Amino acid sequence: MSVKDDLEARSGSTCELCTATNNLEVFEVEPVSISGVDSSILACETCRTQIEDPEKMDANHWRCLNDSMWSEYDSVKVVAWRMLSRLKSEGWPKDLLDMMYLEPEVLDWAKATGEGLAESEKIIHRDVNGVILQNGDSVVLVKDLKIKGSSQVAKQGTAVRRISLDRENAEYIEGKVGPTLTVIITKYVKKI
Repeated sequence: MSVKDDLEARSGSTCELCTATNNLEVFEVEPVSISGVDSSILACETCRTQIEDPEKMDANHWRCLNDSMWSEYDSVKVVAWRMLSRLKSEGWPKDLLDMMYLEPEVLDWAKATGEGLAESEKIIHRDVNGVILQNGDSVVLVKDLKIKGSSQVAKQGTAVRRISLDRENAEYIEGKVGPTLTVIITKYVKKI
């Protein structure tokens, strides 16, 4: 079975956030370390559009989170927490957030994108040209780098795919250079 088939079986072929039944697609909940059912939700077009573009938010649409925040699936709870955090200035989402409990590792997952933080508190990773980097982006090295702990040297122009961001330091990202997972300084990469 495909991930979509598994999610449809799990959700009864409804959006796991608002229970809509049309235009359902798999939505991977960032950051994705292992893709699959556990890191995805089945979401309708309306929910996906508003998750991906905060400018298109309709606060009343998200009143559905009053029910979906209690889902037994961590990926659904993470998205619910993020959307409630994004909307907390509306008043009612703050009350729901106060009621919501997430296990520490699930809360870390929910906070991994910086949702719920004020703009001044967010850690923003930028490449050598000042372009904002996101989890899952691909970058290319702009200078030769020695891989710490090995004799390997990553040459200028080497592509590093599906990076992950250091949540505590804006200057560090992680990515695989060959078979080795390594920390790379953001001023030595350019977003592809």
